[in-house]
Amino acid sequence: MKPAVVGMIAAMAAAAPAGTAFATEKPVSIVLVHGAFVDASGWRPVYDLLSKKGYEVLIVQNPTITLDGDATATRQAIAQARHPVILVGHSYGGAVITEAGADPKVRSLVYLAAFAPDAGESVLQLASTPVPGAPPAPLLPPKDGFIQVDPAKFASAFAADVDPKVTHFMAASQVPWGLGAVGAKITAPAWKAKPSYYLLATQDLMIPPAAQRAMAVRAKATLVETPSSHAVMLSKPAYVADFIAMAADASK
Repeated sequence: MKPAVVGMIAAMAAAAPAGTAFATEKPVSIVLVHGAFVDASGWRPVYDLLSKKGYEVLIVQNPTITLDGDATATRQAIAQARHPVILVGHSYGGAVITEAGADPKVRSLVYLAAFAPDAGESVLQLASTPVPGAPPAPLLPPKDGFIQVDPAKFASAFAADVDPKVTHFMAASQVPWGLGAVGAKITAPAWKAKPSYYLLATQDLMIPPAAQRAMAVRAKATLVETPSSHAVMLSKPAYVADFIAMAADASK
């Protein structure tokens, strides 16, 4: 963790009082890429906060069937952006931005409790690597080419610090994750050529914090830790929005 970065986020939060009017549009666009088992609606709190800060915010609706399909959807959003792009990925969305982030419009990458695979690696490889002391994610066996989280364990594993009414609905409305996305290998990881920022969720039970830290260090990312479940964009939307804004300001 870098104290200067944490201090910058705290200062930004203090300087932006709640209820302020929308700011003049900033010369940076933010593209938000969701992960597995959920859809883009989970970005709503972060979207609202970033929009109020003056950013153009585009949200990718990943099919989560194949990595190639999700990377294509992300590149389409990047192409629509009016400004240079800060590309943000949560969870499996980290693999998507790693694959799609080489686009010349992308200035930097932001990983939120996310996978950051290297060339030739898949999310399956990373997720299957045991982490001492960390329980495996409660995934059900693949069925018809897709994977889901055990609905009975979804709330506690994915979003223990989020309103139970929200997490119970998330469990019931899961989007199946295609094996073509889980097992696809990264071709040219964008983090090798672009500045990267990583927000590590220390209470994550889907991607072990130790695995997150190893990926962040490997990517030479600016690393900040926060006590949160895997669903950090829902449990700490203001903190996440400030973290993304910090990355956007640093990219100017």
